[in-house]
Amino acid sequence: MCLKFINQRCSVLLSCRSALGIGMGSLLGLSSPSQASQKERADRKAYNVLFIAVDDLNNDLGCYGSPIVKSPNIDRLAARGVLFDKAYCQFPLSSPSRSSLLTGYCPDKTGIYNLQTHFRENIPEVVTLPQLYRQNGYKTVRVGKIFHYGVPGQIGTNGLDDAVSWDKVVNPIGRDKTEEAKIINYTPQRGLGSSLAYYIADGEDIEQTDGIVATEAIRLMEEQKDIPFFLAVGFYRPHTPYVAPRKYFDWYPMETVPPAPVIENDWEDIPEAALFTKPANWGLPAEQLREAKRAYYAAVSFMDAQVGRVLDALDKLKLTDKTIIVLWSDHGYHLGEHGQWMKQSLFEKSARVPFIISVPDGLKGKVCNRTVELLDIYPTLAALNGFSLPNRQEGNNLTPLLNRPKTQWEHPARTQVLRRNQGQSIMGRSIRTEEWRYTEWDEGRAGVELYDHRKDPCEYSNLANLLEYRKKTEEMSKLLRQRFAETSD
Repeated sequence: MCLKFINQRCSVLLSCRSALGIGMGSLLGLSSPSQASQKERADRKAYNVLFIAVDDLNNDLGCYGSPIVKSPNIDRLAARGVLFDKAYCQFPLSSPSRSSLLTGYCPDKTGIYNLQTHFRENIPEVVTLPQLYRQNGYKTVRVGKIFHYGVPGQIGTNGLDDAVSWDKVVNPIGRDKTEEAKIINYTPQRGLGSSLAYYIADGEDIEQTDGIVATEAIRLMEEQKDIPFFLAVGFYRPHTPYVAPRKYFDWYPMETVPPAPVIENDWEDIPEAALFTKPANWGLPAEQLREAKRAYYAAVSFMDAQVGRVLDALDKLKLTDKTIIVLWSDHGYHLGEHGQWMKQSLFEKSARVPFIISVPDGLKGKVCNRTVELLDIYPTLAALNGFSLPNRQEGNNLTPLLNRPKTQWEHPARTQVLRRNQGQSIMGRSIRTEEWRYTEWDEGRAGVELYDHRKDPCEYSNLANLLEYRKKTEEMSKLLRQRFAETSD
C-alpha cells in the first residue's frame, strides 16, 4: 500500500512517487525549503511530527514485546507503524549519535566524536532536521533531551542544544535530579552519568523528570493542536543512574532477573580495542550486577509509561491521523554481554537501536528486517512532508520500506567509535549487513572481527582469523571501505 501524502491537488501522483522516494518538494518545484511561499505552505495539508527520543534503550530487552521487560506502550506504537528491527546508530555515544541524526551527516562529516564539542563549530551552516521544519512554517518545540547534554549533570539546562532549531524549548527537572544524594552508586570511581547506579524513588511518576517531560509535551500538543508542529520529546531514562518510582521496581522481583551472561574464553578472540568496560563487568559481584539490571528494567518500564501518556494525549486530541510518530534511541545498551555495560562498543547490543515510524494511512504492525541507519530519519521525514533537502544528506529515504518492508535494499549500516588511550586515538569502524557484522580497529592494525549472525547472533565467535573465512573477511573489508567512503566531503 502506498503512503498517502496529503496534498489535495496531486495526491494520486504523490502516493505513487513516494514509493520511489520522490518527495513532494520536487513535484512542487521547490529548489530549497526557504523558497516555499506562504501560498504554497497554505495549500498543503501537512503532517505533524511527534519525535520521541529515548536515552540508552536496549533493543532486545527494552521494547517490542520482550518476555522480560514490560513496555506495553512502545509495543502498541510498534503496532501502529513499521518497526525497523535492524536499525543502527552511527556512533554509540550520545552527542556524536544525535549530532549525526539531526544534521543528516555521518560523524566523519560532523567531526563530533566526544561529548564536549558542538557540531556548529565544525559545520556552522548546516540545516538541522527541526530547523528544516521550522523553515517550512512548522512550530518546532523541544521538551527534554534531543541534542546532547549530560545526564544527570545537565538536567534542567540547555546543554549542547541548538537554538536556531526551535521556536520554544522546555528543560524539565524533577525529583530524580534534586534527590541525587540518595542514589546508590556501585562504581563510585565513575561519575553518575557513566556508572552502575540506581535509586528506588518515592512519589509519583509526574514528579520525576521524565514524568514532567510527558506533562509538558501534552500541554504543548494542546496549545498547538490547530497548527502544524514538530514536537521533539526527549526522555532521559533508562540512562544511568537508573531512577524510577518504587512500583516499577516491584514489577521485577530479584529472583526473576537473569544474571549477566558469562561465556568461558569469551575474550580470547576479541581485539583489546573492542572492549570498553574494563575490567569486565567493572569487577563487581554478580548480585550487584543483577540489582543494576533490575533497576534498568524498572527505568525502561517507567519511561514506557510516560510514552504511553503522550500517545494517549495524541489520541484524545484527535491528532493521531494528522501526525507522523517516530521513536528512536541514540544507541543500544549492554547489560553484561562480553562483560560490557552501557555503550561505546561496536558489538550488536551497543550499535543496534529501537526505531519505529508510524505514518497516518501507512502500514500498521509490520516489521522490516532490512539494515537501516539513524541517518535515514532526516531524508525520510523530509520526503514524507515533501521538503527539499537543504544539505547533501548521507542517509537514505526509507519510504520504499515504509510501503513495502520486504523490498530489496542494499544499504549496509555503518557504526564507528573512537578509542583514546594514553594519548593515542584508535578509530573502530563496523559494517552490518543482514547476515554479517564486520569490524576493523585502526584500519585493521589493532584487530579485526567477523560475526555470522545467522549462526551467532550474540557475537561470541570471531571468524576473522580463520582460514576458511578469509574470502568473506576480504569481501567485508572492501564493503566497509566503500560504505564509509560515501561520506560526503
